[in-house]
Amino acid sequence: MDKHTDPRPAGSSRPADGQTWTSFMNETGAWGLSTMISLYDCDPELIRDETMIRRFVVALCDHIDMRRFGPCTVVNFGEDERVAGYSMTQLIETSLISAHFANASNAVYLDVFSCKAYEPDSVATFAKDWFKAGSVTVDANLRK
Repeated sequence: MDKHTDPRPAGSSRPADGQTWTSFMNETGAWGLSTMISLYDCDPELIRDETMIRRFVVALCDHIDMRRFGPCTVVNFGEDERVAGYSMTQLIETSLISAHFANASNAVYLDVFSCKAYEPDSVATFAKDWFKAGSVTVDANLRK
């Protein structure tokens, strides 16, 4: 990934090599993991395709072993072209996945929050590949 922000306070580290986020969350007493993923220079056709966005949600939930709760909501809106595009929300049994797809910049802003551990880098790589992004940034934080 292009950028990573340490999920713990200064002086702490991310999970050690070989340590999973599950054990890291248990070790730190975290309640959940929140990840912000920004995808840049995405394929414009993919981020403007409601069907592809819905397929992405199902595939992502399968990829990180999250159970979807209820239907995925995908809405295209925004009068200001700078923010116009689809927005998506998907409840999962352990919290929420959401995203905004910005037409003007061909960017995707994806958020995953769950009290069940997952690997932020895996989510970012999966999303980058799905939307054919040129670059990606990842910011993972523990919620206590």
